[in-house]
Amino acid sequence: MANRTKGPLVETIKERCRVCYTCVRECPAKAIRISGGQAEVISERCIGCGLCVRVCSQNAKQVRDCSGTVNDLLAGSEKVAAVIAPSFAAEFHEIDYRKVVGMLREMGFGPVTEVAFGADLVVQEIRELLDKNPNRHFIESACPAVVSYIEKYHPRLVKNLTPIVSPMIATARAVKLIHGKDTKVVFIGPCIAKKYEAERHEKDGDVEAVLTFAELRGMFEAKNIKSDMVPESEFDPPYPGRGMLYPLGRGMLQAAGFTEDLTTNDFLTADGTDDFVEAIKEFEEGFTNVKLLSLLCCHGCTMGTGMTTTTSRFTRRVNVGNYVQKQLKKLDIRQWEEDCQKCEYLDLSMNYQVDDHRLPAPSSDQLALILGKMGKNKPEDELNCGACGYDTCVEHAIAIHKGLAESEMCLPYTIDKLKATASQLSESYEQLVNTKSALIQAEKLASMGQLAAGIAHEVNNPLGVVLLYSHLLLDQCDPGTDIYKDLEMVVEQTGRAKKIVSELLNFARKNKVVLRTTNINGLVDLSLHGIIAPGNIKLDVVHQSEEVIAEIDPDQIVQVLVNLVTNAIEAMPQGGRLTIATGESGQDAIISVSDTGTGVDERTVKKLFEPFFTTKQMGKGTGLGLAVTYGIIKMHHGAITVDTNTDPAMGPTGTTFTVTLPKIKPGEYENIMQA
Repeated sequence: MANRTKGPLVETIKERCRVCYTCVRECPAKAIRISGGQAEVISERCIGCGLCVRVCSQNAKQVRDCSGTVNDLLAGSEKVAAVIAPSFAAEFHEIDYRKVVGMLREMGFGPVTEVAFGADLVVQEIRELLDKNPNRHFIESACPAVVSYIEKYHPRLVKNLTPIVSPMIATARAVKLIHGKDTKVVFIGPCIAKKYEAERHEKDGDVEAVLTFAELRGMFEAKNIKSDMVPESEFDPPYPGRGMLYPLGRGMLQAAGFTEDLTTNDFLTADGTDDFVEAIKEFEEGFTNVKLLSLLCCHGCTMGTGMTTTTSRFTRRVNVGNYVQKQLKKLDIRQWEEDCQKCEYLDLSMNYQVDDHRLPAPSSDQLALILGKMGKNKPEDELNCGACGYDTCVEHAIAIHKGLAESEMCLPYTIDKLKATASQLSESYEQLVNTKSALIQAEKLASMGQLAAGIAHEVNNPLGVVLLYSHLLLDQCDPGTDIYKDLEMVVEQTGRAKKIVSELLNFARKNKVVLRTTNINGLVDLSLHGIIAPGNIKLDVVHQSEEVIAEIDPDQIVQVLVNLVTNAIEAMPQGGRLTIATGESGQDAIISVSDTGTGVDERTVKKLFEPFFTTKQMGKGTGLGLAVTYGIIKMHHGAITVDTNTDPAMGPTGTTFTVTLPKIKPGEYENIMQA
């Protein structure tokens, strides 16, 4: 088990992360946690494969850089050896290998050795292991990402790992044996996970630092070391044999002389994240009965995430193959055997440890609850679109339960939430518009109230005089005469006018309405007695309910009716039909006033309730009637709406004002006003 003492291997640069979930999708260990909309690499779950680094188009993943450590080693007084992975032939395909060695020497390295020799040693150990244990089943353990994956997520298979160190460690120990135990070793290769492996062996002092090829190129550039500026140089011994094939898929089997016979299935290889994960699962479940399962996390080490070359996988394979072919032709077999014999007693054993990071799965009820919160209540709701980074909705729900994912990662769920939010914002906007309109209307009504208060003071006294003399004349007339009836009408209407003026004053002072239990039908009939309609207008009164009782201020509602009816009559100068209807709907009383005039255009409708706005000719109207009407209705906690049509092609023209008043029970109005 690795000691992760040097901080996380891979970190996310949050400023660059665009939350595309590509890293979640590609991570075989599911070591990416989405928290607060940000992708975070969980160090203790990470196996170091580096796939998240490769697939991140925004370069938001940052790998721990060991360049500074290597520079410090090279600046010291001790000998520093470079051991370079055999996949270098794919990385530096444009440079002769002797130039690469020369550049390493120019940087300050002493011995420069190929890790492929360590692969030769490991292959020999594997052959002996299989010979001694013909009935056991092993997983070849050279790939540190695969080893870490098994330790963390398939701990039952730890016992099946070949108890042999990797070629990197074998080479490091061989170099220290040949060049002195005080020699510092720096591994250079294509694999990010090797940094974890070096930490695993840190107490043994095998490898002091690990450089990826990307880091090595960066150091060459920083030191201005170029291939045309250095002399050619050969690798230092020990020289490798067929271990140079190790970085290729099935290369280990060929190096060991094993044959992947399709009829016996004694040996099986799998490379790439999908294949190696599936192979491990089937191996654990007993579906494969192989003697040796050889696994690589990448499609061969030539596809390691520490590579910088952009050539294709097959081109890299060819480049390594060509290099191996040339080197084997000039290999001194006798010298190679002698070097292997020198390392015969090297300790290449390895004990792996369980590092279980499996998380408990949710129960069926918990899973159903999580899916339900994302709107997936039925199997057909599970689209399995993969946008969240998980193959299925169930896998996503399990990840949520484990604390690795968020519901918002689900694209259909997020779209539905956005739609709901947009709808709520639309409603809120509409409410704001209505509130703004109400505030504007309130300001206009306040201005109107101030003006009305001034006018009312002036009009109130003449009205008092008219009312006084009307009463005197009424007292002097016989009750049965026509003059008496006319004077009664004058007294009644003058009194009402005085009452209206008084109410305007009260409205300006924001006085409350005086509620009384009132029969709306009777109130409408009574109010129409004082209205004389022209002969060319037919007046209809329709009571849809036998009796409509509501708690209202009858005098103010009469004023509303008079204003609406008067406007309707004036809207039909050529005659027509005037209809006043009453009714009820639930807890509301309804009064509507309809005319068959020419209708009101849309622009005018928006201004109808504004104080002093009028469509009448100069001197024919003040524009206060509907504004006062609006104020009275609002004081009653009611509503007034306008439905109009000006286009004969759309049906009969005309306008309908509908007043809705709450039928509040006695005693409830004060509670509502206080609320």
